[in-house]
Amino acid sequence: MLGSDHRPLTGLRVLELAGLAPAPFAGLVLADFGADVVRVDRTGVNSSPDTLTRGKRSLAVSLKSPEGIAVLQKLLGPADDSGAWRADVLIDPFRPGVLERLGLDPQELMKRNPRLIVARLTGFRRQGPYSQMAGHDINYLALSGVLSMLGRKGDKPYAPANTLADFAGGGLMAVVGILAAVLERQGSGKGQLVETDMVTGTRYASIFPLTVSHPGAKLPMWDRPRGENALDGGAPWYDVYERIFVAALPADLCQEGKPEAQHQLDRDTWPDLATFLARGFLTKPRDEWTALFLGTDACCVPVLGPLEVDKAGRGPNEPQHESSAEARSGLSDFPLPAPRLTRTPATAPAGNGLFLQPGRHSLDVLEKAGYSAQQVDDLLRTEAVGNGRGRSHL
Repeated sequence: MLGSDHRPLTGLRVLELAGLAPAPFAGLVLADFGADVVRVDRTGVNSSPDTLTRGKRSLAVSLKSPEGIAVLQKLLGPADDSGAWRADVLIDPFRPGVLERLGLDPQELMKRNPRLIVARLTGFRRQGPYSQMAGHDINYLALSGVLSMLGRKGDKPYAPANTLADFAGGGLMAVVGILAAVLERQGSGKGQLVETDMVTGTRYASIFPLTVSHPGAKLPMWDRPRGENALDGGAPWYDVYERIFVAALPADLCQEGKPEAQHQLDRDTWPDLATFLARGFLTKPRDEWTALFLGTDACCVPVLGPLEVDKAGRGPNEPQHESSAEARSGLSDFPLPAPRLTRTPATAPAGNGLFLQPGRHSLDVLEKAGYSAQQVDDLLRTEAVGNGRGRSHL
């Protein structure tokens, strides 16, 4: 374990097979809330570019070695009276069929350990013509029907980086499923498969725009093509209380065509209103507008850069200092855990830095799993396991 604490998931043991974006994010969220997350990295690799390793430990295992697979099977096996480390949850980031080919068939694992929860994340749906294809966030977003809704009028669809499919539809949905399975297991004593695909997950995370824009809803909020609706960039007044905003604009600008509140929903006025707002904002620097609107109900805030958020994003009456954990880790510009629990809050443990060296904690994990020193030496010698510091643990 990473230490004694009272976070809500303390005591939950997670084995995360290293993957890209959504699976590591799911593991990070669980780790932030107290789970003991062991990330399984490849052997023979001295570094990893993955930044989603906060609060985790790394065990380097060769997935091509029968001895390495046997190590994972043991870690995923049933708990015994010795208290040795055994996983409650396995996070699988691979395409359908990969675990089975490795000798880690989830059905077989759950027969041996009925309490095991196996969370499987795929990009495309597990059945269908795309199931065995490689893909990325933008591909899943496209098949979800949501990408076609994003972008400006008359322009091509525009993807919001890889936040929606990978992280909202993938990683966060996997966390929800894992926690639901953990709660259900308290009553039944049984684990289960938690299957998340990013096409379905993205549609679920986007249920509001998908339902309000449905022809059957007959709602004027989102009944037009992309970029012509109230919340997709079509309405120039979105997130602006018109009267307060106009009151703050320079008088000479208002004289050229002051908008009237009664015309706010008149789509014919939107092009002129968009020009008016664009010209108005160009009359002052961003920080002057920030000061002008601060404390009002104009719903007008600055667009912050990624490195501005922790300081400028805090309220004016909040302390502007780093927490001790942030200061020690040097990662105060990186997102902190959410949501906030008042009695048992999540934390962002210091110690790993931005990157986690593959195999850094192999020896500790194997010891906690009940391996003897000789057994560890044998695994290192055959390179079924790596420790990130050479072959010897002495």
